[in-house]
Amino acid sequence: MNILPRFLPFTLFVAALIFPPAPHGAELPQTIAQLKPAIVGVGTFEKTRSPPVNFMGTGFAVGDGHHVVTNAHVIPAAIDSEKKESVIILTNQGNATMGRNAQVVALDKEHDLALLKIGGEALPTIKLGDSSTVREGQSLFFTGFPIGMVLGLHPVTHRGMVSAITPVVMPGLNTQRLDAKMIARLRNSLYDVFQLDGAAYPGNSGSPLYDPENGLVYGIINMVFVKGTKENALSQPSGITYAIPGNHIRALLRQERLIE
Repeated sequence: MNILPRFLPFTLFVAALIFPPAPHGAELPQTIAQLKPAIVGVGTFEKTRSPPVNFMGTGFAVGDGHHVVTNAHVIPAAIDSEKKESVIILTNQGNATMGRNAQVVALDKEHDLALLKIGGEALPTIKLGDSSTVREGQSLFFTGFPIGMVLGLHPVTHRGMVSAITPVVMPGLNTQRLDAKMIARLRNSLYDVFQLDGAAYPGNSGSPLYDPENGLVYGIINMVFVKGTKENALSQPSGITYAIPGNHIRALLRQERLIE
């Protein structure tokens, strides 16, 4: 049994408990109410499957309201076209959960980002802030679907302080594992991520990380630090969560000509 610390996507876990966020001033309720309509579930749909909907993670609408950002690891590596499986986004309309077909238009696997396009009526959108302004000690919040659709599609909000801004690449156990090619690859792919002291759960992958005062998104939740096996995420949660800075989202949207 491997007992070394690991970093795993949230979609690999099964959660049982959700802890509500602590209050953060008068702005937070208004900010949450403003952002919730733009936050969606992401999954796949196959009519002959039971259940037909497979919830995968969280996403949020950006740009023109016809595009949704989520994590690349939320999107299945392969879609069964023979069984007419499709990627969908899920929205909560009253007491009903509605699904809308989505098309993957861009993947940035290095930064664990995916951009989806949807048809129909445009969704409310979330604005992106400049993530280079985020500082250690800053309190940010994230809203998503930590246990998927178990209790219905109801967004849940958690709080996390930025406890560190740290490189995403983990160092090797010893220098013998490094060679010239690996060093070059690390140098080219190295970028910083936000380490948070908030606990995230399954389905939080793709949740927007935002300022409670103005609702600007500064990152996207994508990983949790696990001590030992993945089951320990429930019995012994580390309370260490990682988020990709939002400027990588901005770069992806510029690439697709959705923003200037």
